[in-house]
Amino acid sequence: MQDIGMQFHIHCKEGDVGKYCFLPGDPGRCEAIAAHFDDPVHIGSNREYNIYTGTLLGEKVSVCSTGIGGPSASIAMEELAAIGVHTFIRIGTCGGIAMDVLPGDVVVATGAIRYEHTSLEYAPIEFPAVPDFTVAAALKDASENLGYRTHVGVVQCKDSFYGQHSPEKSPVYYDLLQKWESWKRLGVKASEMESAALFVVAAALGVRCGSCFHAVWNQEREKAGLAMPMTEDTTGAIRVGVEAMKRLISADKH
Repeated sequence: MQDIGMQFHIHCKEGDVGKYCFLPGDPGRCEAIAAHFDDPVHIGSNREYNIYTGTLLGEKVSVCSTGIGGPSASIAMEELAAIGVHTFIRIGTCGGIAMDVLPGDVVVATGAIRYEHTSLEYAPIEFPAVPDFTVAAALKDASENLGYRTHVGVVQCKDSFYGQHSPEKSPVYYDLLQKWESWKRLGVKASEMESAALFVVAAALGVRCGSCFHAVWNQEREKAGLAMPMTEDTTGAIRVGVEAMKRLISADKH
């Protein structure tokens, strides 16, 4: 690829971002995350990639949105790693699968089901999609210490949002429904769209990554006739992610 003096998609160069970076999907969530930084500066935006840089505990940190799904998330991680980022925390949203996951709860991933295709271009299917242990532990401890209802376990990652929510409309509905039943029986906590790719790409690049999520709703509880008010307030997940990053920065300094 022709050298344009910066990373092709995120339009950043070395020095624009810190070694620690948050990865929300929604570009609009970046400002809310950056509000927790000291002296945040808007670096710029291109396509789905919106970037701010500031400091936490005196360490330079950044936030870069990824858009929806594994392909764009992997591009963000590749380009950010190329200019020096070594630790990533995805702060996202999810839909509960396990019946005890309620709207507003925080889910911390200990692994991700690779029901997507981006990760296949980085590792064979036998390779597990798991977060860095120190990042996952920091997220779990941060969430519990902040007092949030916290679920720790495996999440499912898919490429099609409506394959989850309207599977009967798909010509391959039989496969979607059978796999969903498997996820339930295996105790999978929630469904989202980026972590499987991010965990595998992080392993391929030799960087650290973990994920925490705000549970928006739970379709299984809704099917059971249980009250299920949807909540899109990601404040809790953002607080958890920021606190976990502070713990990682502090541990790295010592």
